[in-house]
Amino acid sequence: MKGIYLKFFVLEKQMHQHLPVYEWLLEHARKSGIRGGSAFRAMAGFGRHHKLHEDHFFELQGDLPVEIVFAVSSGQAERFLADLRKEGLDIFYIRTLAEFEMTLSSLEDKTGPISSGTSASLKDN
Repeated sequence: MKGIYLKFFVLEKQMHQHLPVYEWLLEHARKSGIRGGSAFRAMAGFGRHHKLHEDHFFELQGDLPVEIVFAVSSGQAERFLADLRKEGLDIFYIRTLAEFEMTLSSLEDKTGPISSGTSASLKDN
């Protein structure tokens, strides 16, 4: 199946609506019908301000980058990004074309098609 791979980069301590942004993104994606997403904490990284953030034993949580990823249809990607803009979130992200599937079963098995709310496949969205 063809779709979009969305990858967002935030800091652990970034907040939106009293939640860490990575948690808010995952929760909003789930409520929006996106079938899965993951957040990964980095060991080190730097962003547009060129400040290096590293994981040290003595540092408090909150200064490390978090990567949040979703594999979605193009329609889901457009709706999700529009929602983020409406929320006033200014988040760096990468959007790439992707092909994805399951190793043994169809993505439509048991839970219905990936494009929540329709019977169309990803390539139709």
